[in-house]
Amino acid sequence: MLGFCCDFGYVLTLLLSGLFVIQLVSPLMLFGIFYRPGSAKTHHYTFVIKEATYARLCNHTKTILTVNGLYPGPTVSARKGDIVYVQVINKGNKNITIHWHGVNQPRDPWSDGPEYITQCPILSGANFTQRIQFTEEEGTLWWHAHTEFDRATVHGAIVIYPKFGTSSPFPKTHKEFTLILGEWWNANITDVYDNAMQSGCDFQISDANTINGQPGDFAPCSANDTFKVQVEQGKRYLFRVINSAMRTEFFFAIAGHNVTVVGSDASYTKPYVNEYIMITPGQTFDLL
Repeated sequence: MLGFCCDFGYVLTLLLSGLFVIQLVSPLMLFGIFYRPGSAKTHHYTFVIKEATYARLCNHTKTILTVNGLYPGPTVSARKGDIVYVQVINKGNKNITIHWHGVNQPRDPWSDGPEYITQCPILSGANFTQRIQFTEEEGTLWWHAHTEFDRATVHGAIVIYPKFGTSSPFPKTHKEFTLILGEWWNANITDVYDNAMQSGCDFQISDANTINGQPGDFAPCSANDTFKVQVEQGKRYLFRVINSAMRTEFFFAIAGHNVTVVGSDASYTKPYVNEYIMITPGQTFDLL
């Protein structure tokens, strides 16, 4: 069961797939789109692809590929109409690309990311600056590696806020949280991929599901590291939910509550209320 429990000692508790519990203690004209003077900004990020050591599930330690040593990686934040430049420096042990999932990238396909489709991979020891323009998107997306199974650990959120002077078409929230649902393998992720390719069989099932890189306290030796945020009873919160899993669909719910879906894949939806959502790999939802 996927769920999200609330116990009103003002700590929010999240349950995922029954496997764990997570406590949540110049006017400018661009391609026909006009922006008000000063409304669009340019942002710069540096992504260093490098190996880092992480331990999960009773101190099972392994080396994983990361951005800036972080798992999950950094959040890219901007406003609708902004342009983001990301310098990707590959200090990892393999060639890689970064994909901006759900971004249209008009007239700029060589920054899109899929290897050997819109661009060549960034060689180990090389660097490449990618240009991302948010011409239509507003809400939640994510970025990830687009080579083999590398996105299992090389991924992060993209948050696109409304342009200055505009607002989201739903009630103001007290605070927002980003929840990246994912998977953890004790085995080396490259070996998981290679074994499936060589055998022709399905990919090995992950050893745990995660939220923001952490298994919940249903998983062995994970209670102390469960992802937590603090909430207050009676306040409204926005949850940006991203499914970064390689192969797993999740049901997500908040025990004792309904959720209101107000956006999906960086587009607003007509608000609708349900007991839960079902989110597939690559999807994002904005929930109140």
